[in-house]
Amino acid sequence: MEKYEVNKFIEESKIRLNDIYEALSIKDKTPLYDKLKEESEKPDFWNDPANAKSVIEKMNSLNKDILGYNKGLTMFNSINESKEFAFDDPSMLDMLTDEIKAFEKYLEELENKTLLAGKYDFNNCIIEFHPGAGGTESMDWAQMLFRMYQRFAQRMNYKFEIISYEMGDEAGIKSASAIISGEYAYGMLKSEKGVHRLVRISPFDSNKRRHTSFCSIDVTPEIEESDEITIKDEDIRIDTYLSSGHGGQGVNTTYSAVRVTHLATGIVVTCQNERSQLKNKDICLKILKSKLLELEYKKREAEMKNLKGEHTNINFGSQIRSYVFTPYTLVKDHRTDYEVGNVNQVMDGDLEGFMYSYLKQLAGNK
Repeated sequence: MEKYEVNKFIEESKIRLNDIYEALSIKDKTPLYDKLKEESEKPDFWNDPANAKSVIEKMNSLNKDILGYNKGLTMFNSINESKEFAFDDPSMLDMLTDEIKAFEKYLEELENKTLLAGKYDFNNCIIEFHPGAGGTESMDWAQMLFRMYQRFAQRMNYKFEIISYEMGDEAGIKSASAIISGEYAYGMLKSEKGVHRLVRISPFDSNKRRHTSFCSIDVTPEIEESDEITIKDEDIRIDTYLSSGHGGQGVNTTYSAVRVTHLATGIVVTCQNERSQLKNKDICLKILKSKLLELEYKKREAEMKNLKGEHTNINFGSQIRSYVFTPYTLVKDHRTDYEVGNVNQVMDGDLEGFMYSYLKQLAGNK
């Protein structure tokens, strides 16, 4: 690199690093972390395990942001100091160039993190799969997406816990839902809410014709217990039924599956993951509370489009993303125009590019 290029990079990086400092609210987070740390060192701290757990989780989250920014600042200072004598020694210049490349990559990671500053972005999330019209074709497509998000969760070291899974009559799934747990799970996956469209030569068509299938994905943040939402017995209808699909032999032979319908809103939550009907009911109620609290916050903050999205039909013209397997291979997001030619790579869970592209667009529209 030429000297003027290094100087230009340093000036631009200084601005970017300052923007990250502001976006991550490092100035506010540092004293808050210190206050929580002081609280955690009190002798009676663990007398209330639930509160202690919450405090520790907050400390870990704050500390990651603080340490992350400080690491970037250290890398910046090292480059700034090295530039003074790097141009007198070719080997030192090579080292400086490598430092700059590593810092540029790290800056991008920090900038991506600033996009995850929404109210629920740090939370776990509930993801639901609903095939569109088209019978077996759409149900098979729903199962392909189900696997895609499982693989994405593996890539991100997230936990993917199936809570309901209803198999199709011939192939695929009629419906399914899961909880994806991990830091910023909702922040990353909120971009996936909407209709996903598949174009391929159908394996179910003996004439090998090209088919178009649709599946709707819904993503809701998992919200911790709140006194703001109370669900009374008369507010809901509870149905029990035999489980199907995932869950093991014991699950599938008892009426352990639970369906909870919230009468006022029509929200339906099902769970068949556990052998215990009581445990499945508890999971359903927890998810229902999350959905109702999210709905309440959206009303208060007028964030209907940002958090829940608009209601659309699961058919042509309403899709957020298209996955084309033939006559060419392409995955394209219709909101951001971000696209990838390797469809198999995407189906293996490589979704971060789509997600960050959406988050950048969302941040630009605020």
